[in-house]
Amino acid sequence: MTTWLAGRRVVLGVSGGIAAYKAVELCRRMVDAGAFVSPVLTEDATRFVGQVTFDALGSEKARTSLWDEVEAIPHTQLGRSADVIVVAPATARVIGKYTAGISDDLLIATLLATRAPVVVCPAMHTEMWEHPAVQDNIATLRRRGVHVVDPAVGRLAGGDEGAGRLAEPDDILFAVERALAPQDLAGRHLVVSAGGTREPIDPVRFIGNRSSGKQGHAFAHEAATRGARVTLVTTTDRWAPGPVERVKVDTAAQMEDAVLGAAADADVVVMAAAVADFRPKAPAEKKIKKGEGVPDIVLEPTTDVLAALGERKRAGQVLVGFAAETNNPKEEARRKLARKNLDLIVVNDVTAPGAGFEHETNRVDVLGADGSEQNVPLTDKRSVARIVLDAAVSRLGARP
Repeated sequence: MTTWLAGRRVVLGVSGGIAAYKAVELCRRMVDAGAFVSPVLTEDATRFVGQVTFDALGSEKARTSLWDEVEAIPHTQLGRSADVIVVAPATARVIGKYTAGISDDLLIATLLATRAPVVVCPAMHTEMWEHPAVQDNIATLRRRGVHVVDPAVGRLAGGDEGAGRLAEPDDILFAVERALAPQDLAGRHLVVSAGGTREPIDPVRFIGNRSSGKQGHAFAHEAATRGARVTLVTTTDRWAPGPVERVKVDTAAQMEDAVLGAAADADVVVMAAAVADFRPKAPAEKKIKKGEGVPDIVLEPTTDVLAALGERKRAGQVLVGFAAETNNPKEEARRKLARKNLDLIVVNDVTAPGAGFEHETNRVDVLGADGSEQNVPLTDKRSVARIVLDAAVSRLGARP
């Protein structure tokens, strides 16, 4: 998957806490995302994880000391070359030394020698995390522009429960990407719909479609990474970044209410969900038994949510629709683009290999109401989201 980590140099600082084992997975995932990762372990970190593990998974051998390097000043070289520095886990000791500027090991020296963004991920017992000294240090780091990923609440070392658990890799990676990405959507509100609706036949059965929600969630992820306030109206339980406001729905009617309500003050609306065109007119209150014979299911049309958005679109708002087609995709999409008052429409042939429902990839064309057309060859859905949001941003910039 293409992310804002691709091609970037990351210094991964690991300090001495039990959560250091999670840094192994974080290192692997950043390398998989295309980053060049330079691990830096404190002496205490090596009590919990082995240096050889990071030697194997990082992009170069892990460093552990100011004095064992070929370079005379390794901290300066690391600090200047880094695009971002991530400290995970960050213990109370490391946070305190960094805040006070006490440069007595390679990690702190590197943090003080960089102008790159820094992401600090605290992990410690609840009593330590809540101590006024630690909270004051965290507030100072935030004031200085350091990105702090708050610890989660959960099981801690020794079986305790509470705040202080290292954030999950997904949440840390989101924070790192956000530190690297252009914040061209900061101050903007985006509404994104995702997934396929389910229209009940009875309490057990429903009429649905094959939409997985992957493309819509990719839009929410990308928009939040670029600083937007995101409202995600989704039918799925897929992961979304912590700052994203998630609204869970099931039916087309629920999707209609949630999207139209949220879109009132939105700068961009991305209608990626596959909303049912029809629903059973009178769903059975109890499960239909097979022995009762084949039921007659009378269907009625649902509201065309995208058309309703087009009718309500206010000046300056950018509306993005989707067209999942099987016959003459572009012709169908152009008609929908004009008929529903859209600014952009993303069209794909769902019968094409690797494109459409349930795949990790997609192949689309992005058509604009201004006559523009952009072909996007087969790529991951996060890249599709980036390309479409780039087009939306360019239209936001041209409006009052």
